[in-house]
Amino acid sequence: MKYNYVGETGLLVSELCLGTMTFGGQNAGMWENIGKLQQQEVNELIKVAVEAGINFIDTANIYSFGQSEQLLGQALKDLNIQRDRVVIATKVLAKMDEYPNSTGLSRYHIFNSVEASLKRLQMDYVDVLYVHGVDPKTSIEQIVRTLNDIVNTGKVRYIAICNWPAWMVAEAQTFAKYNGFHQFIGLQYYYSAVSRDIEHELVPMAAHHKLGIFPWSPLAGGFLSGKYTREQAEAGSRRVNFDFPPIDKEKGYDLVEVLSSIANAHHATVAQVALAWVRQQSGVTSTIIGAKTVAQLNDNLRSVEIQLTPEDLAKINEVSPLPLQYPGWMVNRQSTYRN
Repeated sequence: MKYNYVGETGLLVSELCLGTMTFGGQNAGMWENIGKLQQQEVNELIKVAVEAGINFIDTANIYSFGQSEQLLGQALKDLNIQRDRVVIATKVLAKMDEYPNSTGLSRYHIFNSVEASLKRLQMDYVDVLYVHGVDPKTSIEQIVRTLNDIVNTGKVRYIAICNWPAWMVAEAQTFAKYNGFHQFIGLQYYYSAVSRDIEHELVPMAAHHKLGIFPWSPLAGGFLSGKYTREQAEAGSRRVNFDFPPIDKEKGYDLVEVLSSIANAHHATVAQVALAWVRQQSGVTSTIIGAKTVAQLNDNLRSVEIQLTPEDLAKINEVSPLPLQYPGWMVNRQSTYRN
């Protein structure tokens, strides 16, 4: 397992991050479609991941409404994994109950949410706290100031962002910088070979602000696992009951065919090649993988052994193009005078 620095923090995280969205899921609405792993199964996955060199584990308060955090925290206790050997990330934003202030990124909810997460995780602090999305009713200045204060309590060590548009991230980062506040260290965004939207604005913005990129759903909700082809979609797979995140499926089928041919050449699986593609993209620090079984996890772990060639990458780019959007194409056109 290789370890990468997160921006300019000096923090090292494994090139694969274990996602815990499959933990819990019982009587938890849509989360049942993603996974229903209970304590013994969770313990087995955590053990395999840590023994393989993963030191970065990602959860969220909303995953199975707290069950994921509880199961993760207990697993670390059961396995006697030292707290300072793992980097634990969780999130804040989502509505956890019917109380009107139990959602969003208000100072009230951020502080309460962190306390609740720490209790479920059985921890004194989390290493990374993500804002899980946009709160249109709380100002960026208020959010950044609150996150600075929560880091100063010692209960959170670093802050990061999920699912914000690039302009909001840049504004927040600039506000933090010029006020001497703690700045964001990374971005967790949906990124796969079939959905490359973040390359338009977020990837160059991350490079400019020295932010790590932590892709979620690198297999596009299982679509790039190899189960899905034009001829068949495997029954019982996650996308049958939970068709998320959205993708262009016709483009996806073309891509799977190319990934399959590359996988054969590398004596690998389609999923391993799809994960290797994400891992080799510019700015990517740690790719988040999830699993329902140890066999699935081991298959994903072996993706780090694959190094795609320039020819492999070119074949994927050919069927997975990312046409420039305005003003991107205009910037390229007008910038030629500097060549």
